[in-house]
Amino acid sequence: QVQLMESGGGLVQAGGSLRLSCAASGSISSRNAMGWYHQAPGKERERIATIFTGGVTTYAHSVEGRFTISRGNAENTVYLQMNSLTPEDTGVYYCNYRALSKPVDYWGQGTQVTVSS
Repeated sequence: QVQLMESGGGLVQAGGSLRLSCAASGSISSRNAMGWYHQAPGKERERIATIFTGGVTTYAHSVEGRFTISRGNAENTVYLQMNSLTPEDTGVYYCNYRALSKPVDYWGQGTQVTVSS
């Protein structure tokens, strides 16, 4: 089992920045992918950024150039730096973990981000 704890959401004006954090604990695999998903009000959850052990990153087109995903020194913490936020970025952000050898998804509880215009 893997537990994920997110933090860092809040209310910000358009054009502003926020940094989300996600700490993973439990049975962490040495080869894994951690990522962030965004669920806008009334819409499905969408993957926006992923980072693999080793540092490879991928982004959705909607956030590329504005958001940066990174890992902490301990590798079990993931950050999402969000810049140039727009009202369309409003929603709940979920941290995700998946071991590469066992494709089971683990989710955090979600953190709310609200961007005012």
